[in-house]
Order: sequence, then structure tokens, then C-alpha cells
Amino acid sequence: MAGRICLVTGASSGIGKETSRKLTMLGATVVMGCRNQKRGEEAMSELASKGAEVELLVADFASLDSVRRMAKEFLRRHDSLHVLVNNAGRVGVKRSVTADGFETTFQVDYLSHFLLTNLLLGVLERSAPSRIINVSSASHYRGHLNFDDLQTKKGYGVMKAYSQAKLAQVLFTNELSRRLEGTGVTVNALHPGAVATNMWKGHMGPLSFVGNISRLFLMSPERGAETPVYLASSPEVGGVTGKYYDHMREKRSSEESYDRAAAKKLWNVSEKMTGLST
Repeated sequence: MAGRICLVTGASSGIGKETSRKLTMLGATVVMGCRNQKRGEEAMSELASKGAEVELLVADFASLDSVRRMAKEFLRRHDSLHVLVNNAGRVGVKRSVTADGFETTFQVDYLSHFLLTNLLLGVLERSAPSRIINVSSASHYRGHLNFDDLQTKKGYGVMKAYSQAKLAQVLFTNELSRRLEGTGVTVNALHPGAVATNMWKGHMGPLSFVGNISRLFLMSPERGAETPVYLASSPEVGGVTGKYYDHMREKRSSEESYDRAAAKKLWNVSEKMTGLST
């Protein structure tokens, strides 16, 4: 990975931080996308103290304008991008809406990554061979895309919103792989495993104690980063695209994720939501 530029979102902790660390160990320069300036600086300093080539970009994925600023700043600093790891995510036990007017989990886990990826497609294509990795979840198997209620205004549930957003990620992966055919840019989705990360911490309200107990039985972020790093760096998957991986093995995703009509519709709706088309 020497000489290659990687951008990892949600990089201040958990899978994102471990993915960043492992990629720098392989020789890559990693731009760490973090929501919080202080935590981002701490994570970057920790990796830099071990000789890693790292940079920091701050963006709140609950704000589309913040994502646009991140993309603009990345392009100001770099004229190449070889790996984009879309990892940032959140959950919320109660429904909330961003300043952009979208349900927060749907925007943070999917829509903002759709926007960021599209804003960086030009530099990814110019840098080919390059790779896009979308960190999804096995929860997508439980998801259903309801185009009449993508914002889960009716019957909101934490797993309902999370599963729908993760399914949207896989549909996006499949549609993007078709659109990028012949460009030298690959895109794959993955389930990292049941990982003890901070994503659920602070968002579960009175159920937080359940998450704290369950963390005792989950795998470490270091192990959770294995599949993202594998997809970002391994020669074995250099030409593989439009696939879903679980524990570094290709696996069939949910039946709904292969619905081409739904994937195209989601793309068109997402373009309008993010302002990429009018």
C-alpha cells in the first residue's frame, strides 16, 4: 500500500480507527475522517506517534454541507485517492431528524456516504485501480426499503431504521458497481462481524446497560477491521466488484439487495435528496 492514499470515515474509534492503523502499517497514507475534532486529533496523534502517515478531516455526517466541505478539502489537499472506506455510522433508540430534514440514521449510515462517494468519484477514477469499501451489516438481511417512508415516520424502531439504512448501502454498492464498470474502480460491501465499538454507546438511552453487557461477548475492533483491510489491500480481490463479504469471504447478500429496479430508484431518490440532481 506504499504510495497509496486512503480515506476512512468514522476513524476516531472502533473499526475505523483500527482500519486506519492497519492500512498505515501496510504503508498507506490515511486520511482519517472524524466527526469530533478533539477525538480525531487524539486518534491521529496516537497513530502518528507510531510512525504512521496520517491526516485528519472533520465532518459531521448528520450535515450534508459538512460532507461537502470534507470532500472539497480532501480534493484541495490530494490529487489522488486509491481507497475510500465508508465506515461512519450511528444508531438511535429515538427517532431524530437532521438539519437537512432526514431521519438521522438513514442520513449518517447511508445518504452522506452516497454523497461523499459521488463527490470523490472523479478522483477515484483518475487514480484507478482504486477501491470503494462500504461497511454495512448483517442487519441488512432484516431490512426493507419502503420508498413511501424512507424516513421511518411511521412505526419507528431502532433496528428498523438501522437495517433499512444498511440495506440501502448494499443496494448502493450493487448499483455503483454497474455504473463503474470498465473504470478500474471497484466497490464492495461487507459485514465486519459483531464488534464491540462505540457506535451504539450513548444512543440507546435506558437500554445502554444491555449494550455494555453484550460488549463482553463481541469481537474486538481489531478483528472487525480485518475484512475492510482485506478488501482495501488484498491482491485477491483486486478486480472483484459488486460483492458482499463476511469475515473475508464472499457471501450472498439479502434477496432484496439484488433488486435492480429498487437500486436504480434509490439512486435517483438519493441524488435528489443530496442535491446532486434536481
